[in-house]
Order: sequence, then structure tokens, then C-alpha cells
Amino acid sequence: MAYFLQQIANALPTSSLYAALAFGYALAFAVTRRADITYGAIFAFSGHIYLLFAHIGWDRLWLILPASLALGAAAGLIGGVGAGAAIGQFVMRPLSAVSPNAMIVASLGLVMVLMEGARLASDTRELWLPPFLNGRIVFWQGSDFSVGLTMLQVINTALMLVMVFAGHIALWHGRFGRCWRAVSDDAFAAELSGVNSARIFVSAYALAALYASVCGILATSYYGTMDFGAGLLFGLKVVLIAAAGGHSSPIKSAAGAALVGIAETLWGGYGPIFWRDLAVISGLVVLLVLSRRERITI
Repeated sequence: MAYFLQQIANALPTSSLYAALAFGYALAFAVTRRADITYGAIFAFSGHIYLLFAHIGWDRLWLILPASLALGAAAGLIGGVGAGAAIGQFVMRPLSAVSPNAMIVASLGLVMVLMEGARLASDTRELWLPPFLNGRIVFWQGSDFSVGLTMLQVINTALMLVMVFAGHIALWHGRFGRCWRAVSDDAFAAELSGVNSARIFVSAYALAALYASVCGILATSYYGTMDFGAGLLFGLKVVLIAAAGGHSSPIKSAAGAALVGIAETLWGGYGPIFWRDLAVISGLVVLLVLSRRERITI
């Protein structure tokens, strides 16, 4: 029983990461209506920028570790959100008006640009962060087994859940959320009602990039590094996990992604780890094929 409880605890950071990523992806998908693996590339790109500037702060500027991490986090946020806003403004919005299906091809090219840009900026070095906030918080203590997580895992989980619920409240009670829903339903009708659909499109894409960037920084802090090929892997993975809860509502997409995170962790705890990704992705594909009711390209 204690082992099972530990697996559930282990699922919390992964589920919250998937939920926050899916929430942000659903924001962008609502206005693009096309699969976009660029989102995963922004996630990885912000992690690489975070690593690079944290190392610059430590090695060249002689900053203490918290200041180096803060410098890296600020650079990662600026780089990720800036890249997302630029991509939304100059690539995705023009393509959505003339050839929406070309957005899928463009997203693959953007993944290559962001991944190679991060690799060249790092001089093909795999940078690592030192362990920090790795003290263990025990939730339950048995006779010979304790259930707990590290401080960093708890902080990451809390921050990502706050992002999801704060975003949900803002979307359903704020002016931007009303305009975003109008544009996602019918951009032309929203224009006739006085909504600047182009600005909402770019804002939604930039907001999605903010979610991806924060998640990239938090995930890099936990794992200590970010692989150069993670952009393509997470791009494809996020497209699937976000669709698990449907794209009609970001909060439902986040809930579905959280369930995927729990299933993935339980498989890793009880099944062969080698087949984990194949089993989870295959299950998602089967689920999407059986439950698909609307004609939307994913």
C-alpha cells in the first residue's frame, strides 16, 4: 500500500506538468485549429535559455546560485514568450488566413529552428544545474517506508496547479477570456462585434508560450538539464495529451492530461519502463479514435 501511495505522489509533479502544458496548448489551439508541435519546442527552448544564462551568471558574472537561477529564469521567460509572440504574429496568424494546413508544416520547421538555435547557442554542450531544494517532505511514515516528495517537486506542483486554476478563472471571468472565446468560435463574427481578432490571436499564442516557458523552466530545474531533442518529443506528446480531455475547454484538456500523467507514472511503477511511452501513446491514439465526434485536425 505504501508503494502505491508513493507512486501516486510521484504522479503529482508529472500530472501537474502535463496539465499546465495542455492548458496552454488549448489556448493556442482554440485560435489556430491546427496541430502545432511548435509549442513543445518553445517548452524546450525556454529550458535551454534558462540553462545557458544560469551558467553565464555562475561562470562569468560570479553570481551566487539563487541569483544565477533568477537570471536564467528571467532570460528563459523573455526568450520563450518573445519567440511565441513573434511566431504567432509573423508565422501562424498570416498562415491561418491564407492556408491553415500550412501551419502544420511551418510548425515542424520552427521546431528545427528553435532546437538548432538552442544547440548552437550552447555550443552543443549539455549543460546541467546543481541539485537544489532536494530536501524530502514526508507525507506519510510507515514502519519501514515513507511517502514523500522533494521540496522542488512540491513547489513545482503547486506553481503549475496555480497557473492552471488562475488561467481558468481569468478566462471565464475576464474580458480577454470573453474575446478569446468569441474568436475561437468565429473570428469573422467576432470582428463584426468589434473584437480585434488579430490581436486576440497573437495574445493567445503569446499566453500559451508563457505557459510553455514556465513549464520548461520548472521542468529543467527538476531534471537538471534539457535535451536538445526534447522539443520534437514534447511537441508530439503535448498534441496527444492535450487532446485526451478534448480541446473544447482548456481546463478539461488539463484534466485529461493530468490523468495521462497518473497513468504514465503507474505504468512506470508497475510495468516495464521500456514500453511506457509506447503504451501511453498507443492508448491515447485508441482513445482519440474511439471518442472523436468533431471534425478537427489534431
